[in-house]
Amino acid sequence: MTEKEGTQPGQTVCSDTTDDGVSMVDILEEEKQLESDANAVLGGSDDNNCTYPNGYVGRQALYACTTCGNGREVAGICLACSLNCHEGHQLYELYTKRLFRCDCGNSKFPDMKCKLFPDKDATNKHNRYNQNFKGVYCICSRPYPDPEDDVEDEMIQCVVCEDWLHGRHLATKFPPDQDFHEMICADCMKKCDFLWAYIPQCKNTCVVSKAEVGSPDDKVEVDIKSEEKTEGSLTEEVSVKKDDNGDLHASDSCLLKSLHNCEVVPGDSSVFWPDGWRKKLCQCASCLELYSTLDVGFLVDETDPVQHYEDKGKAQPTSSQYDTGMQALSSMDRVQLGEMIHGYNDMKNSLREYLKTFAENKRIVREEDIREFFGQMEARKRRRTDNS
Repeated sequence: MTEKEGTQPGQTVCSDTTDDGVSMVDILEEEKQLESDANAVLGGSDDNNCTYPNGYVGRQALYACTTCGNGREVAGICLACSLNCHEGHQLYELYTKRLFRCDCGNSKFPDMKCKLFPDKDATNKHNRYNQNFKGVYCICSRPYPDPEDDVEDEMIQCVVCEDWLHGRHLATKFPPDQDFHEMICADCMKKCDFLWAYIPQCKNTCVVSKAEVGSPDDKVEVDIKSEEKTEGSLTEEVSVKKDDNGDLHASDSCLLKSLHNCEVVPGDSSVFWPDGWRKKLCQCASCLELYSTLDVGFLVDETDPVQHYEDKGKAQPTSSQYDTGMQALSSMDRVQLGEMIHGYNDMKNSLREYLKTFAENKRIVREEDIREFFGQMEARKRRRTDNS
């Protein structure tokens, strides 16, 4: 037993005795990170109450049930319904979708009623569905993970259509600072071609060619008129100036009109946008009308970005297993700590070997398989106890 460097005064932990060993604090630290990641994904979602009464929720975790779907229309259900109404079903985890109202038990599910909120309209006419609700993603329309694809690849979500695309199908490596970039796919950039005018406004924007599949290092050079032709120039409509940060601003009420003087040539490309790019979009009356017509008004909603959703989830007060575990550790003596660590390492190694056979034979792990494993572990524990 040793005092682990970096722990709080009075906290004693078991040191590693083998290369594969792990301390209980390491276990709890890993659990803490998993809790944080889970809170971010769920965004503070309620796991007990259906979100239907809240209307079209700005952003929420959603699931699609293939057990109930049975080839019928696509539908989405909230977290609470996935746990209470579809327990044991095969679900597609959709991560988050915006402005969606829970479908559980409506006309898309003719053979069931929602247990949490059965009184629902037959349909949610403002819901938007894409191929993700059928369990496929990207321009290749494949499942994720794809059992027939052995290429390791990251996927990233388009902030407009909310589909997920493989990095290789974006024909680019992700920007170095991935944490604060948002991506708009080539098809959505074509739909929202006004966004090309904002590229000079957004420093470090990464534009990549959809056509250059197989050449991830290639980037598109955006054709922009020289700065001398845009800064301070006059047109019949408006003059354009730059502030101390180098951002363009119009003297009339519409910045977009001014930016068109830069003559960015739209391309067949996906675009990675840097942090804060949405704040640079014009919000005059004519532009807001344009966003509404294109059904992209969410672009100027400060609560829409996934980063805002995840931060909200992380800020939710929760009962942390890390804190509970650390409190339990402080009350244990050294013998109990040693037994706990050895027990955990034994379970970890045994579970790895047990699941290895499923992976090698490409078998699905069922609930009864997990029960069988822990039954075997309990039997082994009893035999050790009887022999001691």
